[in-house]
Amino acid sequence: MQITRQNIRVQVWVLTAGILLFLIKVIAWYLTNSVAILTDALEGTVNVLSALLGLYSLHLAARPRDANHPYGHGKVEFISAAIEGTLIAGAGILIIWQSVDRLLQPQDIQRLDTGILLVGAAGALNAFLGWIAVRTGKRNRSLALESSGRHLLSDAWSTAGLVVGLLLVLLTGFPWVDALVAMVFGMIIGATGYRILRRSIAGIMDEADTKLLQELIAFLQEIRRVHWVDIHNLRIIQYGAVLHIDCHLTVPWYFDVMQAHAEVDALEKAVRN
Repeated sequence: MQITRQNIRVQVWVLTAGILLFLIKVIAWYLTNSVAILTDALEGTVNVLSALLGLYSLHLAARPRDANHPYGHGKVEFISAAIEGTLIAGAGILIIWQSVDRLLQPQDIQRLDTGILLVGAAGALNAFLGWIAVRTGKRNRSLALESSGRHLLSDAWSTAGLVVGLLLVLLTGFPWVDALVAMVFGMIIGATGYRILRRSIAGIMDEADTKLLQELIAFLQEIRRVHWVDIHNLRIIQYGAVLHIDCHLTVPWYFDVMQAHAEVDALEKAVRN
């Protein structure tokens, strides 16, 4: 329960910051008329929607098991991440389309110095919150929170590149550089969305987590008891922050039921700890 509250608290920070940063980017775009800043603001709308969706999914995933959901509600985190990945990829496509349009029809850009300061400050805050969300999501095995964090980090990197591009426009006076920078980062944002979508679909389809399985196998080899003849049919299924582990344990044929249960209990306790 404490982990769940921690995940939700971090997600609330992400949502609050997303709304604030979106407003900052809209102001920067209004002042500069830069399509690159507009693309950053458009991604800001995705940040807010994704944060809202992530917050709802964390609340739902925190519900206890019931008759209709005997394994809990954690799978909703994968669905949330899939929608978020789709939104991010869609934002990337929209950014590329806007960039091509601005390349064909260049427009004057003004007050770039103010726009660079505003966008740079927003990017720094994004990077800090994204780092916290990814670290907390990994520690608590929350894909929804980790996806939100990776989204913020990708936004921060795109903002860093955007600032570099705007500085080039400021130094060279070529407005087409603005559109070119926006196009490059539209592609990066689209690729980020695809990776999140791919991972969420893997979770929905219960794709095997090979790395986690290998860690568990190595652990079981270390603690193996003399009466554990064999462990097979080992499977791990993730439901949000909860892992369901399933296996068959072979014990000596001459054990009675009580002795066999004692070995199973020892295995279960070791894995839980």
